[in-house]
Amino acid sequence: MSRKMKLGVLTGGGDCPGLNAVIRAVVKTALHDYDMEVVGFFDGYEGLVENRYRQLKPADVSGILTLGGTILGTSNRADPFNFPVLQGDEYIYIDRSSQAVQNFERLGLDALIAIGGDGTMAASNGMAEKGLSIIGIPKTIDNDLFGTDQTFGFDSALTSAAEAIDKIHSTAQSHHRVMIVEVMGRYAGWLALASGIAGGGDIILIPELPYQIDVVCDKIKERNRKGKNFSIIVIGEGAKAEGGELVIKRKVANSPDQIRLGGISNQLAAQIEGITTLETRVTILGHLLRGGTPTAFDRILASRFGSEAVHLGYNGIFGNMVALQGNEIGKAPIKDVAGKIRKITPDSSLLKTAISLDTSLGVENINVSSDLELAK
Repeated sequence: MSRKMKLGVLTGGGDCPGLNAVIRAVVKTALHDYDMEVVGFFDGYEGLVENRYRQLKPADVSGILTLGGTILGTSNRADPFNFPVLQGDEYIYIDRSSQAVQNFERLGLDALIAIGGDGTMAASNGMAEKGLSIIGIPKTIDNDLFGTDQTFGFDSALTSAAEAIDKIHSTAQSHHRVMIVEVMGRYAGWLALASGIAGGGDIILIPELPYQIDVVCDKIKERNRKGKNFSIIVIGEGAKAEGGELVIKRKVANSPDQIRLGGISNQLAAQIEGITTLETRVTILGHLLRGGTPTAFDRILASRFGSEAVHLGYNGIFGNMVALQGNEIGKAPIKDVAGKIRKITPDSSLLKTAISLDTSLGVENINVSSDLELAK
C-alpha cells in the first residue's frame, strides 16, 4: 500500500473489565503485524462526533492489560443519531451522524473499531449504513449480545458476584436468615443464573421466568423443615413477580435507554418476611460488578477479540462484529446483532444444570420450554 492504514477505536456503553485489554490488543496488533496508525476516540461515539481523540502509541497501552475501566473513557448517552445537546436547562436530541462521518473522513481513517454492547452495535450499524467501515467488538457484563457465545466482561462480573455470594453464606448461616443478592443483567438472566450456580444459591430468579412468590416461600420453608435454617436467593435486576412489573430505580432523561433497573430485591424481601416471618436481608451488588481487574479468561478473550478485529480491518472485512463461536473467534454481521437481546432459552445447558441441582427458579412444576415462552 502507498500509505499506512489508519484505524480508529472507541469504547461505548457502560464500562467493564477487559476494555483496556482490547485497546492494548488493537494497538499492539496494528503496529506489530501491519505497521498501522491507531487513533483512540474519547468517550465513545461522543469523541467521534466532537472530534476528540488521541493517537495511540505502544507507551499508551503499556501496563494496562490488568486495569479495569477504559483509558479512553466511555459514554452510554452518545448515540450519533440521537445525540444529546444542552439547550438552556434541558437536553434536546439531534442527529449528528453526518458530523461523525465528516470527522472520520477528515482524519483519513480506513476503519473504526467500536467496542460495546447492544446500544453501541445499534449505533455502529447505523454508521455502517452511512458508509463507515465498521468492525464491532462485543462487550457487556450482561452477556446479552446476539451473535457471540460470550462477551468479555461477563466472566469478571460473574467472578465478583460469586465471591460476594460466598461471603453472604457465612452471615446467612450464622444469623439463620434469608439473604437476597441482587445482580445486574438488565433483561437477561445470564449473570444471575451463572453466579447463583457458582455461589450455591438455593433460589435463582431471572427475568425470563416471572417468579411465583408462594413457590419461593415454600422453598424457604422446606429448607427450614430439613434443618437448613438459612436460604440464599440470587435475583437479576430485571426479574419480576408473575403478573408484576419491572422495578425501575430511576429514569435518565438524557439517555437513549432511559430506564435504570434496580430494587426488585427489596420488594421480594418484604414479601418473604410478610409470608414466612423470617428475617430477610438484601445486598445489591450494582456497579461493583463492573469494576476491578479483569479475570484471566476476560483478558485472553479481549485480546483475541482485539487482534481479530485488526485482522478483519486489514483484510477489508467490514460490517461485522467479532464473536466467540464455540472455542474459536469468528464474526457476525452487525446488522444481525443490532437491536436484539440474547436471553436464556429452553435449550440452555446452564438452565438445565440449575434444575438438576434442585435449585428453585421460583416456578412450580417448571416446564422450561413453555414457561420461558410465556416470559418473552
